[in-house]
Amino acid sequence: MIPGLDGLRAIAFLLVFAFHTNYLDCGWVGVQLFFVLSGFLITAILVDMKKTLPSKAYFVKFYGRRFLRIFPLYYFYLFLIAGIACWLYFSHYRVNLMLEYFNQLPSALTYTYNFLYASVWFKTSYFLTHFWSLSVEEQFYIIWPLLILLTPSSSYKKLFIGAIILGPVFRLFAAFLYNAHAFPFLSVNTPSGIYALPFSHLDAFGFGAFISQYRLPRARQQFWALLVAVPLIGFATQYLATGNFGSWSGFGYAFPIANGLKHSWGYSLLNYFFAVTIYAVAREGLFNRFLELRWMRYLGKISYGMYVYHYALIFFASRLQDYIPLAPDQAQLLTALIAFVATLAIASASYALLEKPILSLKDRFFATESKSATQPGTAKATG
Repeated sequence: MIPGLDGLRAIAFLLVFAFHTNYLDCGWVGVQLFFVLSGFLITAILVDMKKTLPSKAYFVKFYGRRFLRIFPLYYFYLFLIAGIACWLYFSHYRVNLMLEYFNQLPSALTYTYNFLYASVWFKTSYFLTHFWSLSVEEQFYIIWPLLILLTPSSSYKKLFIGAIILGPVFRLFAAFLYNAHAFPFLSVNTPSGIYALPFSHLDAFGFGAFISQYRLPRARQQFWALLVAVPLIGFATQYLATGNFGSWSGFGYAFPIANGLKHSWGYSLLNYFFAVTIYAVAREGLFNRFLELRWMRYLGKISYGMYVYHYALIFFASRLQDYIPLAPDQAQLLTALIAFVATLAIASASYALLEKPILSLKDRFFATESKSATQPGTAKATG
């Protein structure tokens, strides 16, 4: 495993958690970090597998390993929440919320939740809404292995740059369709609807893929420059478009970003920043002393489970204020603390009892012959 990447996973989750507990308005960008990481790791795996495996084994082993990594926990959670929702429904607790879970469950079961999210029928579900991103990931896994297999290695750069360009182009085209009310089933919230569509994130996966095979010049210097430039650009464009800077914790990128066509270029800027960050960490060891701390590596290792469980646990923790009178700030803090501890405990148990035993089957049934190295194009990674 490449040093520092588990730590980056931990940071990505913590950003999302801070966003969902209303402490960081730009915390949603943790999902973008996850997407770029996926492009980086999955492309490295696919390129290595393509070199050593025939076509049939290439697909069987890739999808077999993905199946064991993703599906067991995902469907365990869906059926667990289904049982809890049934119990709460028959206990007459927030009946409409429980019914909405079952209304949305088919989209979650089929990994098409992001299309529901982008439609007029979408309603927030504290049990499912965060799964739009997992749907996007799965849709990426359907297309990307075939593209890597069919693309000659000499044309990888064209493929990756094409994906990077198509991302913002697609978002502009989708914005036109939304704003023109071309299709009655599209959400009335244009920026949110665009964000959930799979092709809106082609540039995130493309940037990740690019840095898995090609070098970035002066990555450390770029990181520090972008660390200053990205929020400055965010605040400046927010002010020019609206006359105010927006929330300070949003850094000009409070969700959903929209003003000044930011829903097109803003995601690309953030994705490039995360690509530079990942490259600097993976290839140049930036922040590795911190990212390789035991607790950071552990949080990264169980980050998938933490992401799956956390949103529902935030909801249940927030219900304490129904029984304990608290000031808003106190309720927010207590909700965040309880939800984080519960998420950590449940994700840890889930990893030990469910995920880890199943993950041990990957090399038993779907072993690959990829070789690890530290140079672009030969990195072995576990997604």
